[in-house]
Amino acid sequence: MQKLSIRSAFTLVELLVVIAIIGILVGLLLPAVQAAREAARRMSCGNNLKQIGLSAHNHESSFKYLPAWGREFPTTDTYAASGNPWFALTGDARKPFGALGQLLPFLEQNNLHAKFDLKKPLVDPVNLAPPFPGALNTADIFGKIPTYVCPSTPESPSDYGPYFSQIGFPSGQSYILARTDYAPMRGVHSSLAVCAGLPSSNTDNAMLGSNNLITKWNVKLGEISDGLSNTVMFYEIAGKQGIWFKGKNIAVPPAFINLNSFYGDWNIARRPRGLSGANPALPLEAGCSFLNVVNADNPYSFHSGGVQTVRGDGSVSFMASSISPQVFVAMLSRDGGEVFTDPAN
Repeated sequence: MQKLSIRSAFTLVELLVVIAIIGILVGLLLPAVQAAREAARRMSCGNNLKQIGLSAHNHESSFKYLPAWGREFPTTDTYAASGNPWFALTGDARKPFGALGQLLPFLEQNNLHAKFDLKKPLVDPVNLAPPFPGALNTADIFGKIPTYVCPSTPESPSDYGPYFSQIGFPSGQSYILARTDYAPMRGVHSSLAVCAGLPSSNTDNAMLGSNNLITKWNVKLGEISDGLSNTVMFYEIAGKQGIWFKGKNIAVPPAFINLNSFYGDWNIARRPRGLSGANPALPLEAGCSFLNVVNADNPYSFHSGGVQTVRGDGSVSFMASSISPQVFVAMLSRDGGEVFTDPAN
């Protein structure tokens, strides 16, 4: 009598159940993987700030002053003016590197730094590369500096074409410069000063701040009377030139151009504002919010819960979104004499 051969196999229902279980497990695992990746990116971002802080101290050791947020050559400086067709047009065409550009030699970027003539403005043919008109430098001068970019930040263009057309460069031309996610502090905007109980006026007393870019543009460590560990030197303003408002990439009226994204730009130094945070169509509307609202003047990051900073002593700390305007403003001033409880402790 012939025996029947029976082969065991999964039924369709069993297969669907297994697939569903695998899907659930992957769904549970994915957030943990993403969180681990973000933790690694955040650590790398903090290490960038640590390197920037240490390089600022090395700069001070070499020159006896901190890197200036900005400087301007006087109109009587014949060397700075020579061969520069834009020198007389605007003060911006008389400024050299900002703070991060000055730190290049202390971040193992000596070869790049040597390609710039720092006795001339950044907007000078010898310090520019094509497609800038009359440029005499090479294209690699505007290459990415990894230390100046936070790995948590989405890629974003850094096109200075709209700005340069305003000072006489040919319009309609893109000028792509290497961006940064970190900014030195200049002071506090009047709209935030009032939120901290101060007079309604702009200040220039942040760690690298100065309101005289011709004769008093440098700050020495001895002028940080509030204490180096109590004073923020750089913080994140990430995602430029994209415009980010409370975690969303937004479109706003054309008059709002989120420039100040190039690491060598003196104008990456900002005065943070007091913001309402209520209307993405009016991102700079006044109020008393200031952290992770919009990435124009204010601290902004792609980390959950706050932004990373480096203080005057070179220590890196995480500034939580819950920090009050009074404590934040006190941490920005170098000589305000404020007494506050350190939110990092």
